Amino acid sequence: MVPTVEWRDGAVRLLDQSRLPESVEFLDCREYQTVARAIRDLKVRGAPAIGVTAAMGVALGAQSVKATVWNEFESAVLSICDQLAATRPTAVNLFWAIDRMKGKLAELRDQSIVSIKAALVVESQAILDEDLALCKAMGRHGAELIQHGQTILTHCNAGALATAGYGTALGVIRAAWEQGKQIRVIADETRPVLQGARLTAWELMQDKIPVTLITDNMAGALMRKGNIHLCVVGADRIAANGDVANKIGTYSVAVLAKAHRIPFYVAAPYSTIDLKTKSGDDIPIEQRNPAEVISVHGSHPVAPAGVDVYNPAFDITPAEYITGIITERGVFPPHELARTFSS
Repeated sequence: MVPTVEWRDGAVRLLDQSRLPESVEFLDCREYQTVARAIRDLKVRGAPAIGVTAAMGVALGAQSVKATVWNEFESAVLSICDQLAATRPTAVNLFWAIDRMKGKLAELRDQSIVSIKAALVVESQAILDEDLALCKAMGRHGAELIQHGQTILTHCNAGALATAGYGTALGVIRAAWEQGKQIRVIADETRPVLQGARLTAWELMQDKIPVTLITDNMAGALMRKGNIHLCVVGADRIAANGDVANKIGTYSVAVLAKAHRIPFYVAAPYSTIDLKTKSGDDIPIEQRNPAEVISVHGSHPVAPAGVDVYNPAFDITPAEYITGIITERGVFPPHELARTFSS
């Protein structure tokens, strides 16, 4: 799998996911403002990948700061952090990664500016490396839930493209496949931006994992026929009570799964768990451009001009609909997350 994000030759190199699957193109960001636009415009997406990218954006921005004294340098870097944090409101990994970079900055205040700049790059790389390790650990735990011959439904893209590489929900699927389990994936198209159709299907085909693409309104019919054995999705933020924010349409899948007595799992690293947010009701939901709904992938209008559009990027799945949350530490009932990850 091609890298989603990496530090290369003094720039942040991103796989431009808005171009997939038509072409594989890279965006070399040499200013932090370009990184911010890439996050906002979905050139890079997926909560863990956004976090890694933001961390590298902070490191990149720090390199261009001209200040030679601590107070001025700190002020400039914190301003960069604020601008990156303003790009998208829902995925908590963004804020987690930026806070970690702020913590490293404060820790280094007695060092030279040159040393601090270098150390921030190292810290951003450490965040990337950690994300990859966490995804592989989640994959090992989650693969135990999948049996030979099963069919798994997933929604949106929570694979290598949404992380530093390997994936959360698709990391679980990938790990099961690597264990030799003959499985099949059903991928929801995931309207309106089609992350399932454009990204999940492409990614699984790259790894030669059998995948069937369906429209978002087909899942219930397949469940009723017994063609889906379990569901695995990712998350953009998990509240302290186990409620999950994920791509719009996830809640519908969870309700259908519960009605058909199909296990519904969420795969996410600790950086997606937000113990400061009590419940899903407190999670901010990003509202996106109406153009995403009235056209298909930026072209081919499918609705009359001027129609009112409601376009939330995410929805909330209450903990009661979730069988378990797959983390790097193991699989837990949603209500146990706060106790497990507060220690």
